[in-house]
Amino acid sequence: MKSFRLSAAALLVPLALLASACSGASAAGDTSTDGKGSLVLNVGDQKGGSEALLRASGELDDLPYRVKWSTFTSGPPLLEAVNAKAVDFGTVGNTPPVFAAGAGSKITVIAATHSDSAGEAILVPKGSPLRTARDLKGKSVAVAQGSAAHFLLIASLRKAGLELADVRVSLLQPADALAAFTSGKVDAWAVWDPYTSQVLLSGKGRVLSDGRGLVNGLGFQVAAPSALADKEKAKAIGDFVERLRRAQGWVFDHPEEWAQVWAKETGLPYEVALAAVKRSYGTRIPVALDDAAVASEQEIADTFVKLRLVPRTFRFADYVDTRFDKDLPPSTTPARSYGKAS
Repeated sequence: MKSFRLSAAALLVPLALLASACSGASAAGDTSTDGKGSLVLNVGDQKGGSEALLRASGELDDLPYRVKWSTFTSGPPLLEAVNAKAVDFGTVGNTPPVFAAGAGSKITVIAATHSDSAGEAILVPKGSPLRTARDLKGKSVAVAQGSAAHFLLIASLRKAGLELADVRVSLLQPADALAAFTSGKVDAWAVWDPYTSQVLLSGKGRVLSDGRGLVNGLGFQVAAPSALADKEKAKAIGDFVERLRRAQGWVFDHPEEWAQVWAKETGLPYEVALAAVKRSYGTRIPVALDDAAVASEQEIADTFVKLRLVPRTFRFADYVDTRFDKDLPPSTTPARSYGKAS
């Protein structure tokens, strides 16, 4: 397999693309139609996200409504827009809803996916003497504050009999963390795909531990309560969720085709995109928003409350609407797998 030199610039390309905003997006609170009587669904997205996925899989064909897309750099600002009624709906990971709910935002979690957690990992340089999470005691670890990787680090240390206070945490966003990791300024880096795949393909790092058995591997679709209260918009949101579920199945069956699209959309090298698809993104399956899903999110919420990163205690169940679950399997159902390739 062709190797890649690991550099901050290599990943700053997709980060720069992620920072771009979609022009012409209007606020959901302004109008529900396009002036021609057609219903408009305002969807928050990230670069290489739902729009690219639905278009590649053919799920944007024959829509009975019109979609206006707004692009965000990550999950938290997308949920801020949901709270402000600037968008009706969007897809995020497992921690942004916790922080949004903890801040009292008006959001409703309406659908879930479960993926393999191998892409969430604590990485160390290839020649590092560290072998287990217990070896992190007294070491420096880079992590993005409040991210899924932040919870992974906490859970990994807890399993090893350690606490967060036992390590020296450097709160860094991925671009800065990458630079710190490659220059040897930190001993380890808790992160997620595609950064995990980038580091592994570069040959500059290895996995100390990953998220399997430690994190829930959940992702969520989140809607504005006001949109759900609108009968026609709620119907459109339900249809959109079904299209996303079918598209996720398409990705699993067409990993190379999706990796090409994803690489083009984000600026990732194709081989990195393909590795991330097979390690994590392509393994997603739609699952129910059941008691187990709610309980695992509640654990994340309570953990961050204790760290004073979330300002208040709350019931995650109060932010969940299961009307679109249908006959989906339990949230603990194993994710799809590409075998050893994943």
